[in-house]
Amino acid sequence: MKAALTWAGLLIGAGALLLQFVLTLNLRLATGDSLVGTLVFFFTFFTILTNIMLVLIYLSEVAGAGWLGWWRSPVTRAMMAGAIALVGIFNHLLLAQLQDLTGLSLLADTLLHYVTPALFVLWWLLFQPKGKLRLADIPAMLLPTLIWLVWAMLRGAVIGQYPYPILDAGKLGYDAVAINCLFVFIGLLVIYLVVVALDRALSGRMPPP
Repeated sequence: MKAALTWAGLLIGAGALLLQFVLTLNLRLATGDSLVGTLVFFFTFFTILTNIMLVLIYLSEVAGAGWLGWWRSPVTRAMMAGAIALVGIFNHLLLAQLQDLTGLSLLADTLLHYVTPALFVLWWLLFQPKGKLRLADIPAMLLPTLIWLVWAMLRGAVIGQYPYPILDAGKLGYDAVAINCLFVFIGLLVIYLVVVALDRALSGRMPPP
């Protein structure tokens, strides 16, 4: 079952990313964007980056390449379980009602925001060895999201384009964006606390402090 779910996650995740990339490429080029601009736009989305991470984690499970070692780390995998859960929750609560997608766009959106998060959280719960996490790991788990946020805001300040409406400082102002970011980070912190608690509960023992 583990192998089947791993391969399903790998293939569905990679396929969804490829589909979304083709759709984005066609749309952006048709509106006059360059290839480089399209690539930067595509890889600015947190959803895309987190789903790429999931694909690499699955790949690290089926391939023995040394360069994939970081993606085998229990902390990395727990970090991504929390991050991809945030993607699904955030999309469902804040973004889904703002879009009217159909056809392949709806398929890609559903795969990246609902199917891949559910698959990976299930995979992590069922198959990732537990008892490896500490509360002290949470700051390191939060750091990649913070780095992404800084990048997204700097890019937005330069070109006036933000990946998500709650980050749009041009429309909302930086005070409102700061409050939005604070709430999202609190939400992610709560998710990571739950992840660590589940890791401890499912391990049957308390990890060292």
